[in-house]
Amino acid sequence: MALPSSSQEFAMAYAQVPQQGAIAEMNITPLVDVMLVMLVIFMIAAPVFTQAIPMKLPGTGPDVRAAAVEPLKMRIDSAGDVYVNGQLAPLSALDAMLSAEAVRAGQTLPVVEIDASGEAEYEVVAKVLALSQNAGLENIRFVR
Repeated sequence: MALPSSSQEFAMAYAQVPQQGAIAEMNITPLVDVMLVMLVIFMIAAPVFTQAIPMKLPGTGPDVRAAAVEPLKMRIDSAGDVYVNGQLAPLSALDAMLSAEAVRAGQTLPVVEIDASGEAEYEVVAKVLALSQNAGLENIRFVR
C-alpha cells in the first residue's frame, strides 16, 4: 500500500465515511418465497378438492302430501272482520273453528294463508295469529 504523497490525498484516504443508520426497509424476498411455495401447494391440491362425493338426492316430483291438504284461507278486512274460507267467522268462535280444522286434518296440518288488509288493526291480526298457533296450526303465511 502506497503512502499518500500530498495532504489532499492524505485527507481523502483517511476521510471518515458518514455513518449510515439502520436500514428501515423490510426485506420481502422471504415473504415472496413463502407465497410462491403456498401457491404451488394450492395449485397441486386444488384438483383433489374438486372430486365429487356420490350421494343420492331426493327426487323432484310433486309433493303428494302438500297437494292433498287445501290451505286454510283467512281474510281480515279493514273493519276487523275475519273470513275463513270465504265465510264470516267471529273472533269468539274462531278458536273452536281452528281447533276443529286441526283435528280434521290429522297428521298433515294445512297451511294457514292470512290475507290482512292494509287498514286492518294489528290487534285483530295478532289475535288470529295467536289463535292459529294455539290450535296447533304453525305453518302460517301472509298472502296478498
